[in-house]
Amino acid sequence: MTSAEAAQDVRSLSPGQPARSRARRISIADQLFRALAAAFAALVLLAVLGVLIVLLHGSWPALKTFRFGFLTSKEWNPVTGQFGALAPLYGTVVTSLIALLVGVPVSFGIALVITELAPAWLKRPIGIAIELLAAIPSIIYGMWGLFVFAPRFAAHVQPWLTDHLGHLPIVGALFQGPPMGIGMLTAGLILAIMIIPFMAAVMRDVFETVPASLRESAYAVGCTTWEVVWRVVLPYTRVGVIGGVILGLGRALGETMAVTFVIGNAHEINASLFMAGNTISSTLANEFTEAVTPIYTSSLLALGLLLFILTFLVLVAARVMLSKLRTRDGVHT
Repeated sequence: MTSAEAAQDVRSLSPGQPARSRARRISIADQLFRALAAAFAALVLLAVLGVLIVLLHGSWPALKTFRFGFLTSKEWNPVTGQFGALAPLYGTVVTSLIALLVGVPVSFGIALVITELAPAWLKRPIGIAIELLAAIPSIIYGMWGLFVFAPRFAAHVQPWLTDHLGHLPIVGALFQGPPMGIGMLTAGLILAIMIIPFMAAVMRDVFETVPASLRESAYAVGCTTWEVVWRVVLPYTRVGVIGGVILGLGRALGETMAVTFVIGNAHEINASLFMAGNTISSTLANEFTEAVTPIYTSSLLALGLLLFILTFLVLVAARVMLSKLRTRDGVHT
């Protein structure tokens, strides 16, 4: 055997060879994983882009015909072929705001009880009950709202609201009108019940991320439970809390069947919350099968595009707000 052959044999038996081979395999696997993850991310973007393209293509005839008047007109008349999105847009915004005004304080209270006030044996049952509420299908909420909640709301709550709040200036106009049970206020309350489990679950999870040492330190210097929550828990978790609220708002904006059951489905804009109205989602659910003309179908797709844009703007605003909060926290720390 020559010296060159002997050296080759020594290199082939070098202990570093298996390590280099393993490192090469890991590098290849890592590159494959990165490529696969990037493909999945691109698939999501392509899906969103595809939805946007379909909505733009389908709604273009209506947008071309009605132009900006589609957003400013409340007329919706399939017979004459005149369509405007103002009434559904108004109903979507109002019902979502009602849901947030009712749902956010209740969700905060539930999360606070679970994480700060309830004894250990009660925390799990409350958490399970909240998760069960989140699992109920939306159509069940709608049927319950129509057959159980609305009649009792009309018989007991709406007359009381009219008697005690209807005479007040400005605010009183919101609580006037016949107590029909169904209407904008009922739809907003049903939406609040639907989004409470999601917001409460998120708030509970972020409240539990607060280090126990921070709570114990606050209690040690004499803080009350409210002071601990207001000065320690909320500042530490406000980004997560806002994220939970935005999650609930997104659910409220796009909810369809539950709202369709209880809102009354009327293309009208009224100052009173007792009156019937509609939302973009309820309009699509009610009328898509009745769209027999191209302009009618295009107008419904334009409503879908409007809901898409509205949801996108809400998410963008939330991201900007969260970014500013993080930046401010970074400056302070």
